[in-house]
Amino acid sequence: MSINHVRPWRNIYRRESRQISVGSVKVGGDAPISVQTMTNTITTDVAATVAQVQAAADAGADIVRVSTPDEASARALKEIVAESPVPIVADIHFHYKRAIEAAESGAACLRINPGNIGDESRVKEVIAAARDHDCSIRIGVNAGSLERHLLEKYGEPCPDAMVESGMDHIRILQDHDFHEFKISVKASDVFMAAAAYQQLAEQTDAPIHLGITEAGGLMSGTVKSAIGLGNLLWMGIGDTLRVSLSADPVEEVRVGYEILKSLGLRHRGVNIISCPSCARQGFDVIKTVEILEKRLEHVKTPMSLSIIGCVVNGPGEALMTDVGFTGGGAGSGMVYLAGKQSHKMSNDQMIDHIVEQVEKRAAEIEAQEALDAAE
Repeated sequence: MSINHVRPWRNIYRRESRQISVGSVKVGGDAPISVQTMTNTITTDVAATVAQVQAAADAGADIVRVSTPDEASARALKEIVAESPVPIVADIHFHYKRAIEAAESGAACLRINPGNIGDESRVKEVIAAARDHDCSIRIGVNAGSLERHLLEKYGEPCPDAMVESGMDHIRILQDHDFHEFKISVKASDVFMAAAAYQQLAEQTDAPIHLGITEAGGLMSGTVKSAIGLGNLLWMGIGDTLRVSLSADPVEEVRVGYEILKSLGLRHRGVNIISCPSCARQGFDVIKTVEILEKRLEHVKTPMSLSIIGCVVNGPGEALMTDVGFTGGGAGSGMVYLAGKQSHKMSNDQMIDHIVEQVEKRAAEIEAQEALDAAE
């Protein structure tokens, strides 16, 4: 196993929830928190959509959502589902028949928005289609599209209105004996979303899908999502998540994993611990980390790597990582393996050597895990 161990003072105790299936992926209960994204291609362009789904899956996406705005898109899902390596969620707004068509096309889950899907009779038909085609449902409440009667009641979008909307639709599903559902209460306002999710978590045992909707561009949206989702995850709330960015869906997946990784909730790939660099650095830390991030993208095994420019914090950080390099002087630094000082290495050869050591350590971890699983 990796050198990083769970310590009592950093434990997060997840809220207890029911478990459902989104295709082959379990959500809720004791299942790992899954990472989702959404395609931004034209759905009827099957080749482009499948390519984007595949890229997201390669980056680690467990589930991918696809917009289904019209009948042609709903029918195109059949080809997309057939070629997708991960379960596909059909994103449904305004017309309930799109949900029925998406279920017939093999979608693993139907995302319906209480604010625009229609009355209970229409939801009932969606439930029937989901049951007939073994789909789950996500109740996707959004502060920007609440039901008119709730806006009139509360005067404006607010956590109480969002939770009431969600609970109303939970009642509809449960009244029709349908329990394979999860729920989200998203807002672009971090405070509103966090408050709504906290209230929701106290009122249902359904799996919760987290998101700060319309978070923004890559930089601003990442920060906003990290604050909003990070705080909720820290409280144990959340069974699956999507980081909503105006960026490539692959970036959403990467940010999602980084948020989970920072809280010790899920690990995938190499966690690089690096200093911001200063005048004490023995090598170009920033450029080195940039290169290593790209060179190590293929490593999926959870492990840690420290890249520190000098001996102030370098040796201490290296004691807690699988592989480490600390800058020294005279054009070389110290390599650490499994938390122990190992050997010196010149700065000129350091990057290739670190990649080699990380790959070797990853193979060792995988071999040990295979051995443990066989016993």
